[in-house]
Amino acid sequence: MAYSGDESFVKCAEEGKRFDECASLLICASEGSTSLDFVQSSFPYNFIVVGDSNQENEKRRSNGTCNVIADDRSFLLDRVTPGNETTNNGDANVVIVGDKFFTKEPLAIVTRNNDREFSDIINWVLHALFYGEEQGLTKKPSLCQNYTNLTSHSASDLKFMNAVYCMGNYGKLFVEDENNRGMNRINNGTTGMLYATPFGRLKNGNDNLSGFAAGDTLLDRIRKKGSLNCGVVVSEDFDGNIMKSDNLVGMSVDYCRALAAGLFNGYSEVVNWSTFSENDTSAFASLDNGTIDVLAGGRVEKKYDFKSSSSLRGFQFSTPYYFGNETAGDDVSFFSLVTREDDVLFTSFVNIIVLATIYAQEKGTKREKSKEIWWIRDAIAYSGSYDALYTKNFGNVLEGDRGRNALNKQGGPQLHSFPGLAP
Repeated sequence: MAYSGDESFVKCAEEGKRFDECASLLICASEGSTSLDFVQSSFPYNFIVVGDSNQENEKRRSNGTCNVIADDRSFLLDRVTPGNETTNNGDANVVIVGDKFFTKEPLAIVTRNNDREFSDIINWVLHALFYGEEQGLTKKPSLCQNYTNLTSHSASDLKFMNAVYCMGNYGKLFVEDENNRGMNRINNGTTGMLYATPFGRLKNGNDNLSGFAAGDTLLDRIRKKGSLNCGVVVSEDFDGNIMKSDNLVGMSVDYCRALAAGLFNGYSEVVNWSTFSENDTSAFASLDNGTIDVLAGGRVEKKYDFKSSSSLRGFQFSTPYYFGNETAGDDVSFFSLVTREDDVLFTSFVNIIVLATIYAQEKGTKREKSKEIWWIRDAIAYSGSYDALYTKNFGNVLEGDRGRNALNKQGGPQLHSFPGLAP
């Protein structure tokens, strides 16, 4: 959620100020929306105007009933034209869409975490819908096939594209106006895709991640061992020292160190290193047999997400920390930290470390200023924000030239399928 409207009053709303020049602030928000919930928790009732719809809020702002709208920022960017405006009483206003996000509301399909294979199936069905839109595929009954003759029971062999052929692609299933899809669009590689999913209540003490409750988990065993075994993926022709590398290899090393800092009370040096060339399947074998605890720079691939016939267990890919520059219609490269998927606690911990660097960038958090739970604070104290890691390894590149490797600040397209769905 963000604010839009008269520039001076948007500033009032963003700062929560209600006196002096802000005394006449009036915020329109829709009945039943999470935006209204947030505004009601932040302002007295006499600063709030409740409407029935987004369209009604726009009309009320235009006629002066309110001077600010609280709504999803992507909607505001699609519907509001920033610039000079003359009100009904002849006053001149400057209309803007504010830069500050106050709520995040990503919606997802939720499954239990004790059956990762089923969770993976659901995820790949969703990515099939994205892939269908990317490729211009849609509902086609002649290709909507059943499984009466299926002999294999491997989850990876399921016909995920049936989701498209039987129901249509993501864009066709999306019921909103095409111009009102906001972040729910396919990213073509020209805008950022970095977005930190909300952490939730990590500080409430009711889960193992709050304080690392002791137990027979991989997370606990690594901490007792006192060091992290990290594998780093390098190119086929790599012959250097990963400790002195930059670009993607250097960034992967830094994410392993940030992970170690989160595990070992801020100490980032306790890492045992292994390297694997990008086409070397032994990287996943080493992860599977426990030689390494995590693989950095792993490319997201469908064939490794599920348990395979070669006895490799399924693996879990973290939120990507680097994206390729392929076009929307091609398989995009997603690089992440990879873990075994049979230990939910460690997998979640690793993913949050990656998200923490993006979150720090969104919040403008400096290394020494993080106020998150202690292990996130320790990780950020080493890594800094995502931009700090990116600049360290790729140099000073303008955000507009970084493609997908920049924050999604403007509520731009956030979707793209993972590779592996092509027939």
